[in-house]
Amino acid sequence: MSKESCALSSSSPEEPMETVRINPEQPVADHQQAMALAREAAGERFEDHMLISWYDRDRDLESPANTTECAGDCPKDGYIHYARSHGAKLKIDIEDGRFVFFFTPLEW
Repeated sequence: MSKESCALSSSSPEEPMETVRINPEQPVADHQQAMALAREAAGERFEDHMLISWYDRDRDLESPANTTECAGDCPKDGYIHYARSHGAKLKIDIEDGRFVFFFTPLEW
């Protein structure tokens, strides 16, 4: 499994978002396996964290559901806008956008 990190700007230049790309040698079986990889990567960066949003290209599903507000054949990107507007600090991209997860650290 190769992991590459780079800092990317979020919607605000003062709030950088780290992106971690995961491309395992064996393709990920399903959303559950992708979620486990994403949670592991988030756990390596934050002591406590919360999943904010995600996208599953295999099933063309995003969460929160229906955050993309368009009819017909359009790219699903509402989950990205939702993540940025709710404080995401980490994007986990598995298999070049097949599965994408956004996390934020929790501070108690």
